[in-house]
Amino acid sequence: MKPTAPITSTTTTATASSTMVTDILKTPKFVKFTAIALLSFSLVFLATHFSSSSFSLNYSSLPLQMSPPLLSPPPPPPPPPPPAVRRTGIIDETGAMSDDFFIGESDSNSTSAFTEFSDNNDEGRKEEEEKKNESDGEVRVRIEKYKVCEESKVDYIPCLDNEEAIMLFNESEKGEKYERHCPGKDKMFDCVVPRPQGYRRPIPWPKSRDEVWFSNVPHTRLVEDKGGQNWIAIKKDKFIFPGGGTQFIHGADQYLNQISQMVPEISFGHRIRVALDIGCGVASFGVFLLQRNVTTLSIAPKDVHENQIQFALERGVPAMVAVFATHRLLYPSQAFDLIHCSRCRINWTRDDGILLLEANRMLRAGGYFVWAAQPVYKHEEILQEQWKEMEDLTARICWELIKKEGYIAIWQKPLNNSCSLNRDIGAVPPLCDPNDNSDNVWYVDLRACITQLPVNGYGSNVSTWPERLHYPPDRLQSIEMDAYISRKEIFRAESKYWNEIIDSYVRAFRWKDMNLRNVMDMRAGLGGFAAALHDLQIDCWVMNVVPVIGFNTLPVIYDRGLIGVMHDWCEPFDTYPRTYDLLHAAGLFSVEKKRCNMSTIMLEMDRMLRPGGRVYIRDSVSVMDELQEIAAAMGWVHALHETGEGPHASWKILISEKRM
Repeated sequence: MKPTAPITSTTTTATASSTMVTDILKTPKFVKFTAIALLSFSLVFLATHFSSSSFSLNYSSLPLQMSPPLLSPPPPPPPPPPPAVRRTGIIDETGAMSDDFFIGESDSNSTSAFTEFSDNNDEGRKEEEEKKNESDGEVRVRIEKYKVCEESKVDYIPCLDNEEAIMLFNESEKGEKYERHCPGKDKMFDCVVPRPQGYRRPIPWPKSRDEVWFSNVPHTRLVEDKGGQNWIAIKKDKFIFPGGGTQFIHGADQYLNQISQMVPEISFGHRIRVALDIGCGVASFGVFLLQRNVTTLSIAPKDVHENQIQFALERGVPAMVAVFATHRLLYPSQAFDLIHCSRCRINWTRDDGILLLEANRMLRAGGYFVWAAQPVYKHEEILQEQWKEMEDLTARICWELIKKEGYIAIWQKPLNNSCSLNRDIGAVPPLCDPNDNSDNVWYVDLRACITQLPVNGYGSNVSTWPERLHYPPDRLQSIEMDAYISRKEIFRAESKYWNEIIDSYVRAFRWKDMNLRNVMDMRAGLGGFAAALHDLQIDCWVMNVVPVIGFNTLPVIYDRGLIGVMHDWCEPFDTYPRTYDLLHAAGLFSVEKKRCNMSTIMLEMDRMLRPGGRVYIRDSVSVMDELQEIAAAMGWVHALHETGEGPHASWKILISEKRM
């Protein structure tokens, strides 16, 4: 029988082994090894867990305590596909240009809110605080409220009423004192123009054609000087316009009939669509041409009869202050189908005919120049000498005298350069340099030379009205633009774009109830905005302004049968205060903000805008805060609206009203 091992020995061995294991677990190496193993296991688990399709990396969805589940939850169903996007560009899915696109609705839900704003104009305090503009690092001044200018500024045109500059040219005979002389930056406009005492909301068109409130243009000089010529008269609290003129005291309508009878080819409203009336008086010539479907731009200097353009604009007729002096007028070559001068007090033959050569630049190939003046019909020796000089000059620039009857003479400009190229060597005036851009007009000196017509006939072969409004003109191919082969598509697309937008404005903002008459598009492009107003039968006219900073699209605008002008919005515009019912600016401020002070542009808009008038600014969200600050400081009631692209679009619409 084998001896049994004592129990005490086995217990001792187990106790020793347990003590050794405990000692091993307490060693630093084992602790480090265990920590590393646990960390590795955790990383593997987390990586597997976070890569699961059922888990989104969204901090808001993480649980407060992460305990690993025993089983992964089943994946949720895939999200529904996003809604189809309606294309809003003019490039189709193949990359080709197209004019088939869709414009969303305007935000009509907030339309009624616009009329519910209260005028924040009653605190009557002005605070200035400098605020850093983080986008461009410039310091701009925030104005709580702009002051009202002194009473002497009631009819102020900054670049034409600069007295210091005018005094420098008082002795000049060339008319420099009537040209633009803008004040320096340290003397820029910084207040809102006052209204005449007793100012009233203008009489709506077409009644304004025949009468306007005396209190709105309280100047009697024209009545005193021209009352006997049937221009203008005072009747109780109104000025009335009988429709006469210096050379047509029996009425402009009869005068137009006479012109049509003299030259039947002058087909008003078809071949003749855009006219220029120089030295227009109160614009009765242009008023009666409107009835014949002709848009007439009436111009005159701010001279001794300084308020004639103000009367024209108050009547609701296209007009602006302009003068034949030493610089080109701000209109392109071949702009006007007919140019009219009735006793316009311009010496056309001075300085080698430089002023008539400027008229020749602006007259369309095949267009007509109508001159009604004393040298045409009177037989005094000095007047007959003036007629002979005019006959000689017009022959040398290849105009053909079509008809001379009574006190009217009518010339026609040739369709091409064949006559001028076949003149004798050294003939005067010479041809202009072919490299001279005849559409470059901003502060460009007059040229005593004959502007050559394009050899391809561009500008001379426009369609008749109204087809020309929507037919892409030939000069669309010759102006400077980014595009080349796709220009016609861009032209049509712009027209459709604005037609759909204006249609939504008409419905959402009730434009047909606003009595719009004098309208300005401050960044006109190809004229699509003005064309849309015509198509939607808004009875107004539009001054299409092409800023100097962009492409010069004025030739296309005039070829469409519209009117417009070149301008730099860093400077004031050549019009009287309170002359426009609606100012429209699309993308203007985001383009001009690096060149111009935005408050300068806005104050100029306030100067031009009639009390009760509206402003529609369609622009980048980045400029809207500052524009709203300025609008409030000027006393405008304003509201920010979404475009048809929705609340996250990069553009908004700022609609403002200058309250009565």
